[in-house]
Amino acid sequence: MCRRATIRAVAAASWLAATTWSIWAQPVALDWRHIGNSAIDLALPSVATGPVDRVWYSGDGSVLYARTISGRIYSTTDFEQWSRVQDSRVSPPVDETPAASSLPEPGLKRTSLASSSGRYYVVGRDAYRSDDGGVTWTNLTGYKGASILGQGLSSVAASPRDPDEVTVASNNGVWRSVDGGLSWSGLNQALPNLPGSRLMGLPNGLRGVRLAVGGAAQIEWAPGEKTAWRPADATDVKRETDLKAALSQRLRQVFSAIAPITAIATSKDYIYAGDAEGHLVTSPDAGASWPGNTKFADLGRVESIWVDPNEPTIAVAVLGQRPASAQSQNKPIYVLRTMNGGAWWDDITANLPDSAAGHGVTADRASGAIYVATDAGVFYTSTDLAAAGRPTSWVSLAENLPAAAATDVKLDAGANQLYAALDGYGVYVTIAPHRFRDVRVVNAADYSSRPAAPGSLLSVLGTKVDSARTANLVIPVLDASEKASQIQVPFEVKGTTLPLAFEAATGRFTFGLPLQSVAPAIFVDPEGTPLIMDAESGVLLDASKPAHANTRIQVLATGFGRVRPDWPTGMAAPLTDPPRVAAQVRATLDRIPLEVSQAVLAPGYIGFYLIEIQLPKVLNAGPAELVLEAEGQQSNRVRLYIQP
Repeated sequence: MCRRATIRAVAAASWLAATTWSIWAQPVALDWRHIGNSAIDLALPSVATGPVDRVWYSGDGSVLYARTISGRIYSTTDFEQWSRVQDSRVSPPVDETPAASSLPEPGLKRTSLASSSGRYYVVGRDAYRSDDGGVTWTNLTGYKGASILGQGLSSVAASPRDPDEVTVASNNGVWRSVDGGLSWSGLNQALPNLPGSRLMGLPNGLRGVRLAVGGAAQIEWAPGEKTAWRPADATDVKRETDLKAALSQRLRQVFSAIAPITAIATSKDYIYAGDAEGHLVTSPDAGASWPGNTKFADLGRVESIWVDPNEPTIAVAVLGQRPASAQSQNKPIYVLRTMNGGAWWDDITANLPDSAAGHGVTADRASGAIYVATDAGVFYTSTDLAAAGRPTSWVSLAENLPAAAATDVKLDAGANQLYAALDGYGVYVTIAPHRFRDVRVVNAADYSSRPAAPGSLLSVLGTKVDSARTANLVIPVLDASEKASQIQVPFEVKGTTLPLAFEAATGRFTFGLPLQSVAPAIFVDPEGTPLIMDAESGVLLDASKPAHANTRIQVLATGFGRVRPDWPTGMAAPLTDPPRVAAQVRATLDRIPLEVSQAVLAPGYIGFYLIEIQLPKVLNAGPAELVLEAEGQQSNRVRLYIQP
């Protein structure tokens, strides 16, 4: 049950001529994992998604088509799964104006006729039906002054096979009724039309992946969520919008040619700003001054800027749609790098597709990895971010991803996992490809850089480990592939540093990790969902299966150190009477102490600890923050859903 890395084998890194850093020569096939789905819970009859501007049926009524606001057309025959329509001959029928004696709302848009049997459906603020040629109308969606299908009803279609089957398109997706509009269900669960753009946050404790939508809103896929994205506090989006507006006003006083600010990045006292016309400006003193280190790129809208958090003179910017003057160049430029705080920017677009404007960027200075989100997907290169040199080649990471534009990319705090937002599809995550040339040893529970502890599990990302040692002790290799390997720290280790020596497929290498008697960590997946079970049933707990008051839960963790009696490293714990954790283990739920009924090695597993907790008789409903602790060392914070 050891945590496995999720990246396929790649070719060994090769040195590129005339460059100082290397990147593998062949495209990489990554194991991308979909975070959540493309549906949003907006408290409508069922889950929603992004705007759809048109729906229609095939001539025989066997196929339903939907055109999203972006112009993509999808079809379904079972009203559950959608397929992208690539045939350019498929298009919506010409709108007809109902020959009705009256209409239920003034100024209704031209819309599809429902049937030729005298029944009409039209949409405006609400959806309506008439069974007498338009003499009278029944409101099908209005309730207390609002539409139960949300705002922006844009299109309606009735099935040629059955006038009781009607479908409506709206700002919130596609809705279908099979009883003439008396009841409605959504067809959005699998429709790839999520309107997310920028990644506003990654999983961290109680928080999950967060996406900006519609310019001013934010949605979240919380840890343990199983149903849909949900609206979230949009403070981050508003703060960013307000900062851009204030900075636009301030910079117009400094640079008369500046356009509205579209991208901002900060590190220490440095502020980088880009505008809608490609201007890049920098302040080294928190905005007090904006010296002459200004680059008027005039290449297109600045979409995103990444700046190194520790060395703020290093930054990368990506630009979006280019003006006609720039598009006439032989080679478009839309990825720029600075190594001197914006005094000048150099072009590192290199072999990126000519038609793929940029939308997002992230990087890791330690490895030299740069990732960009473009209209043609996600791309990766590796270069020396602190030294000038010829641009390195970019590699597409699109394999095993849907064919869609990438709107943003981010690395997690340890630069171990890469998250990508795809237009319509939502968010995907994989182990960051640069780990194949910059191997990292991390905690197996949460990929963090927390210290090692006797008996804890570690993951070696980016290589297949054949053997491992620390001083005079052999370290068990529990699982190994070209993607990653898992090892267990010997229970016998002592001291404050853990020296590691590896024999691997890529050669020999060494690491040194801090060592503590305990370093607790709860196992979580890339969405931040913890491995917590109901003690009686063994069912994994999440948003759809919450914990109940006055029950026992079991938490799978690592890093709790020595056990009594001593247990051999690399051997699965016994199924009965497993060794007990020597340290005293504590647990809190929303900072309230809980009773820890037992803390042992997880029966049947290697390196896993099982912490059993008795929940109180009275608990508040909803998500709560669970933390484990031993010897003053706290675990990662995780979300536990509670139902009284």
